[in-house]
Amino acid sequence: MSARTHGGTDALGVPTHDFSTNSNACGPCPPALLALQQADAGHYPDARYVDLRARLAAFHAVSAERIVLAGSASEFIFRITAWVARRAGAASVPTVHWPAHAYGDYAQAAHAWGLAQAERPAAAHLVWACEPSSPLGQAHVAWPVDLAGRLVVLDRAYEPLRLSGASSLTATQLDQVWQLFTPNKALGLTGVRAAYVIAPYVDQERVQGQIDATVSALNQLAPSWPVGAHGVAMLTAWVSPQVQAWLAEAVSVLRVWKARQIDLLQAMDWQVQPSDTNFFCAKPPQPLDGQALRADHGIKLRDATSFGLPGWVRLGVLGPPAQDALRCVLHG
Repeated sequence: MSARTHGGTDALGVPTHDFSTNSNACGPCPPALLALQQADAGHYPDARYVDLRARLAAFHAVSAERIVLAGSASEFIFRITAWVARRAGAASVPTVHWPAHAYGDYAQAAHAWGLAQAERPAAAHLVWACEPSSPLGQAHVAWPVDLAGRLVVLDRAYEPLRLSGASSLTATQLDQVWQLFTPNKALGLTGVRAAYVIAPYVDQERVQGQIDATVSALNQLAPSWPVGAHGVAMLTAWVSPQVQAWLAEAVSVLRVWKARQIDLLQAMDWQVQPSDTNFFCAKPPQPLDGQALRADHGIKLRDATSFGLPGWVRLGVLGPPAQDALRCVLHG
């Protein structure tokens, strides 16, 4: 595996105009930031996270037993991959399927734990889906026919930042998959690491028993206190009415900014892929010197080569001042 590629802060520090991440450019969310500032970092959180799990469960209208906490989305990706590898044992090589263009940690975790890549989801022990997807911000397409009969994890990191479109799955189908949530992107607080998963619920006693056993095994594989005091504060704030109201307003602003950013790029002859999110992929008419943009102008774009899209970049939606700075540098 090649070295991992990420957007955001790098050896030069925080970019002045950072188009390279999918974070909500309207953030940080003020009430969530206040909750972080008031977090009690002098004490351990409740090791069982009883109150937090209850709040998350109530927000999603599920039972608290279905909530699995994680240090981050990446931590859970590696943890459930490890569980799949351990369950298979030495008898067979477990397989995993991930989208053609996807977050690199799906493949990185598979490589680390010796899982083979399956070309078709129907042949995989573990299936990764991401909707809206990254880097494209589009619908997932390679769904297994039998969701309840396979271990499918749906990464929903960008669902709160959906600006258009709708889920490919019905509420009943969502209940059949593992749903992974990472609110830090929607809140503009990517420096705070915390995530949670909703385990499936199906109306088959045998299958549900297997799911419950998997939840128990995943909890046993987690370290003690996987979420620190600041992560607890962020996730608690996430489900509050004040934060959800702020997010709804932010989404409205992002729609306007996105339309402006696309118009700006298309006026400079960029190709723009459709997306449902606060980020999208675009291709400049001529190759860009990303290093010079970053070093000389403080503008960082996310090269999409590592996503399997050479020649393209992924751009998060930023406000008009950052967009104008990009246009000034590229167009003169």
